[in-house]
Amino acid sequence: MEINLPKRLLIFASGSGSNAENLIHFFRELENSIIAEVVGIICNNSQAGVIQRAERLDIPCHIISNEQWQNKEFMIELVVKTSPHLIILAGFLKKFPVELINIVNGNVINLHPALLPKFGGKGMYGMNVHKAVIEYKEKETGITIHWVNEHYDEGNIIQQFSFTVTKEDTPETIAHKIHDLEYAHFPEVVKQLLLERS
Repeated sequence: MEINLPKRLLIFASGSGSNAENLIHFFRELENSIIAEVVGIICNNSQAGVIQRAERLDIPCHIISNEQWQNKEFMIELVVKTSPHLIILAGFLKKFPVELINIVNGNVINLHPALLPKFGGKGMYGMNVHKAVIEYKEKETGITIHWVNEHYDEGNIIQQFSFTVTKEDTPETIAHKIHDLEYAHFPEVVKQLLLERS
């Protein structure tokens, strides 16, 4: 008899880790715990808040240096040890290499704080994106969950969620609304992806 074990999720993060924590809690809920579990976090920033979150939530966290990140063999070995079914980029600011994408047969997704293809590419993250949305007088913005390929923010789109930008909005209010969308939708999209591909 085949036993369906929870899918193993590996998160890459560079910042505070609020979306990583949200995913961890989501997949620890009883009904979701049989679908997947977060088995590790890889972080390229020794000052990132995600490290403390991982420690508090008892999730193994590997802090990597720039030298380690550029060492393809090291990174491949690190990922292979975790045996992930899906890699999730949640606020990870480095360009993800093809070698790591291939390890999991392309099963790498990213969460981007804009409606791609608008406001994607190198340097377009966090407040940089929200300031650009205001500067270009966009009527709407939102989040994009997409597959990762060899180019920044150019992988196939999985799902998008949006809201209307008002005249009163500032980069700060947009950031708050973006976080609300991320917390509400990102874990559910990951769950549906895993169910569809199981």
